[in-house]
Amino acid sequence: MSSQRHIAILGAGPGGYVAAIRAAQLGARVTVIENQALGGVCLNWGCIPSKALLAVVELSEKLRKADDLGLQLPHPPAYDPARMVARKNRIVSGLVKGIATLLKRWNIVHVQGTGRLVNDQTIRVSSADGTETTIQADGVIIATGSSASALPIVPVDGVDVMTSREALDIPRIPGRLLIIGGGVEGCEFASLYAGLGSHVTIVETWPSLLPAEDEAVSTLIERELTRRRVRCVVDNVVTHVDRTASGIRVDLASGESLGCDGVLVAVGRRMNTVGIGLEDVGVTLGDAGEIVVNERLQTNVPGVFAIGDVVGGAMLAHVASAQGKVAAANLVGHTATMRYDVVPAGIFTLPEIGRVGLTERQIREQGIAPRIGQYRYGGLGKAHAVGDTVGLVKILADPKTDRVLGAHLVGAHAADLVHEAALAMQLHATVSQMATMIHAHPTHAEALMEAAEDVDGLAIHLMGKRR
Repeated sequence: MSSQRHIAILGAGPGGYVAAIRAAQLGARVTVIENQALGGVCLNWGCIPSKALLAVVELSEKLRKADDLGLQLPHPPAYDPARMVARKNRIVSGLVKGIATLLKRWNIVHVQGTGRLVNDQTIRVSSADGTETTIQADGVIIATGSSASALPIVPVDGVDVMTSREALDIPRIPGRLLIIGGGVEGCEFASLYAGLGSHVTIVETWPSLLPAEDEAVSTLIERELTRRRVRCVVDNVVTHVDRTASGIRVDLASGESLGCDGVLVAVGRRMNTVGIGLEDVGVTLGDAGEIVVNERLQTNVPGVFAIGDVVGGAMLAHVASAQGKVAAANLVGHTATMRYDVVPAGIFTLPEIGRVGLTERQIREQGIAPRIGQYRYGGLGKAHAVGDTVGLVKILADPKTDRVLGAHLVGAHAADLVHEAALAMQLHATVSQMATMIHAHPTHAEALMEAAEDVDGLAIHLMGKRR
């Protein structure tokens, strides 16, 4: 059955190209349509390039601690933005070529152009040179991703007022940078540009930065950003932006006016559902403009599936990839469903964040009083040995079953370490089982063991809880 099917995929980001390869692995004939670069936003203008730049700032922070560690350097570190961007571009280019090689390996046809659904089995592709191609398929996967949301009162020119795409090319290092939005993107860029030397101000509508994160995480990150000379203005909104002779003036709802040399708009993302023929085919959209799908990623139109940012929910590259595998399997005759209760995520602020499961607030909103264990990096021998003791692990457990309901980490390698808790949740392991698993010493992972022990008041290296 699978060898007879032709699958067309609209979009080649982390959802689309993964879906293409999985479908080909399962025996399908596959065509991928992409109007930009392979790898989508994540690889070209998001996850990878931002981490490549943040790695330089992180290294600089380590070098600044060199004297305390007994390492004498001849000069303090200095940034070369042009070389940083060139390195970032080389990394991206190499990974894009790697995807092209994978597509070729699996005999996947890559069509460059903008695709539009004509019906449930036909996509018309318009190329940059004006030519059009019609692709017939037995099944379609929509993986068109998302774009940066705009603010009408803040027109983007790509120079003085930027989105993340322009900010990743570091056109200049503004003396004063104002970031509109204190979510994941805003906080990551605050870490980057503050490290490069900008005086950064974040304006966030909610009462705290990273409002979707656990309160302990948000509080620690706000403290660390403040320590890096980032001013955090919360519970406020931008009402007006003006260019003046001395720079840019930004007015806030509170009545305060702020002067800056550059503005970064980081207010979230919108689904790329316009102009791809959804209305012609009759695909149902939700209230937020997302494509409505079931647990198998099927839309209401038979044979048409959708994955990634266009379906809303957790707009993460690895979720899109997982959805791509599920959609591909279903289209070639298998049965697969998505599971969303265990989705680890990393936020690459300085220090970085790792999380999985529910926050304490979400658990309490369900009428459950979670059992909580916490452990700070300051109690780890490894953290002291490497000279980086800022960090926290917080584990939330079900009071009846002892199963892990959520884990929230801040500190070195947090985005990697959180996968131990994610695996525990995936396998329905208990906090006690996490605590009794032997952890290597000295490692950062010991913080997870200690936090798990602390749920029962048994953490060896914590003082305060007595039975």
